Amino acid sequence: MRPSAARAQSDADPAISSRRQALRVLLGHGEAITSGPETFSYDGRPYRGTFERDPGGAVVNVVDLEAYLASVVSREMPPSWPPAALQTQAICARTYVLQRSDPRRSYDLVPSELDQVYDGVAGETPGGAAAVAATAGGVLKYGVEFARVAYSSCCGGHTESAADAWGNQSLPYLSGVVCPWCQDSPNYRWSRTLGFDAMAARFAASLPPAGALQDLRVTGRDASGRARAFELVTSAGDAIVSGSTFRQTIGARVLPSLLVTGLARSPEGDGVVVDGGGLGHGVGLCQWGARGMALSGAGAGQIAAFYFPGTIVDYLE
Repeated sequence: MRPSAARAQSDADPAISSRRQALRVLLGHGEAITSGPETFSYDGRPYRGTFERDPGGAVVNVVDLEAYLASVVSREMPPSWPPAALQTQAICARTYVLQRSDPRRSYDLVPSELDQVYDGVAGETPGGAAAVAATAGGVLKYGVEFARVAYSSCCGGHTESAADAWGNQSLPYLSGVVCPWCQDSPNYRWSRTLGFDAMAARFAASLPPAGALQDLRVTGRDASGRARAFELVTSAGDAIVSGSTFRQTIGARVLPSLLVTGLARSPEGDGVVVDGGGLGHGVGLCQWGARGMALSGAGAGQIAAFYFPGTIVDYLE
């Protein structure tokens, strides 16, 4: 969750005082107009719930958790996918919210990929709404605590350890599992060509002065096979950059994931061909894997237990 302005705990906090669980989504500095008892528009787009403004004047949507999820599920996963996959997504999205909600902040979440994609009424679909209704109150628990939930599009055959990906505390249910279910993803395997000149321009601050970039190597891998570090080889010396820094600098759209399976010189000799698999960080739920498991007949509870081993689906009162 991104940092936000803190505020003192208060009985007026909607996430605590509402008869039903509510949360606060920071929409931004736009025009908000009430359109009904539990609806309003923000920059012309309809939203459920009400709104308030934070100390900086930004619009914060105070919305019932289940209404929020009805928009999120269909934005985070194609609503045409099997019901069990969508139900797993609903459980994960609900847990994500409750594990992060903090009354000391002026909002709980932002409506983008930094948290979860939320588009108000425009994001709602029959498939997403049905998944939310079918799992009403369902969350992932590890012991008595909400599990720390993460998900991404396709793991490429092995989900990633949260500790390896982000340096977080090692958690048994986020240590990575072999996944045979995501092979239908268009990103299960991919190939990208990275030109030396373009790479040198992006990594100019890290490379030795006046050195021409000549090669790229993977110098470390974690248990899932993802690159933990890259070596940029130049005529004047080499530079080592972490895997996360390399992908961020090159661009997440250019390098879909760090599951690099091969590196070879491009046919023209002016770059490298990177072969790899997966799309996203790979931690937690593999969404294409959830689809594959659902198509095989697995239910939402089975899917969640596979990707978050040791957790259970619990239902809030």
